[in-house]
Amino acid sequence: MARFYSNENFPLPVVEELRRLGHEVLTIQESGEAGRAVTDEVVLEHAISGGRAILAINRKHFIRLHREKPEHHGIVVCTVDADFAGQAARIHAAVGAAGDLRGKLIRVNRPAS
Repeated sequence: MARFYSNENFPLPVVEELRRLGHEVLTIQESGEAGRAVTDEVVLEHAISGGRAILAINRKHFIRLHREKPEHHGIVVCTVDADFAGQAARIHAAVGAAGDLRGKLIRVNRPAS
């Protein structure tokens, strides 16, 4: 299973479901960095130093960071999705299919309605 660091705006119900699926997820709130206006660059550095892949909703910023700093432990960018359990299941499946996440950008989109 994957080790993740979730960005501040990432939905907690998705985090909880990913944990139930066996993933280890540290939230930015649990790390003590929430509410400090921490930049995405610093979030990525925390994830790298902890050997964790990023979970993020703010896709454009992390896609840019992936291009600028490809030496990371994975970045999973998602669209906003009110189906938290479904989103967690799609992340779980995408990460399982990807294997080693190092240096990879994985996009998880909500299904078309």
